[in-house]
Amino acid sequence: MSALVLAVLLSLVSAVAYAAAAIVQERVAASAPSSAYAPVRRPAWWGSVVLNGLGAVLHVAALAFGPLTLVQPMGALTIVFALPMAAVFIHRRAGAVAWRGAVMATAGLAGLLALTDGSDADPIALGPRLVLATAGLGAVVALFLASRALHRAVPRGMVLAAAAGGAFGLASVFTKSVAEDWRSGLPLTELPVLLAISVFALSGLLLSQASYRGAGLAAPLATVTVVNPVVAAAIGLTLFGESFRYGTAGTAVALGFGVVAAGGLILLTTQRPRTVADDGPLRPAVAAGPDPATGPAGRREDTPDQTATPPALR
Repeated sequence: MSALVLAVLLSLVSAVAYAAAAIVQERVAASAPSSAYAPVRRPAWWGSVVLNGLGAVLHVAALAFGPLTLVQPMGALTIVFALPMAAVFIHRRAGAVAWRGAVMATAGLAGLLALTDGSDADPIALGPRLVLATAGLGAVVALFLASRALHRAVPRGMVLAAAAGGAFGLASVFTKSVAEDWRSGLPLTELPVLLAISVFALSGLLLSQASYRGAGLAAPLATVTVVNPVVAAAIGLTLFGESFRYGTAGTAVALGFGVVAAGGLILLTTQRPRTVADDGPLRPAVAAGPDPATGPAGRREDTPDQTATPPALR
């Protein structure tokens, strides 16, 4: 088996692991709304943590066997795998709008990353890295605070997902910088950078968990999938001296792909997330026969309708 084929296989399995982790996180968020960020008492959530870790290890392994321009765009397949996997395993079907938005976001991201040339990346000193870490942490905190002011589930989930994607992207950038230094030995001055990697990775995990609360699967996952590599690529272009392929023409085409990805995310905001009620009731069926305190429809006439919002999302 050639190294290129192995890189493709590792990338595919990594995307499947990330997709499975996202599905589990969304289900945990729907059934445990009181633990928005870290439902540590739920074994399923720890399973999602393991799946995320497996996806990250496989992604790094794929980068060891294949070029960045091949492996990074294949990470966008996470959202493409997640939607049919959710339909098969948990009977959570995505609507046509969600599919169109997901495909647009994935295609735009894949095209954007395919045109990014990271072969001549330049290392940056420790001082600029710490400045970047501080600025990045401030941006993540700002997005988190902005999400607190939003009342609709989907926009709030997408802002939290954007914060998570930004945190994951920053963790990737610092991991890359440390990996470059490992070639000549890791100095003690890299310890603050290692701490920054841990902080951003943990923040991304917790924020992504919170993003699924009431927002469904497609919109938050697509946002994380797009924002993560876009942030990493933007930092690479501005700080590491990376560039787009094919000069000015390549830059123009890359910007077009960026617009397509953004349009896909905007389209996802119009998709109403499927709820527990949409997929069928989880409560035991009511015994046959009318209740004396209810009307013909089987609902109490003196109480408001409580079926509009499923219990798991209140």
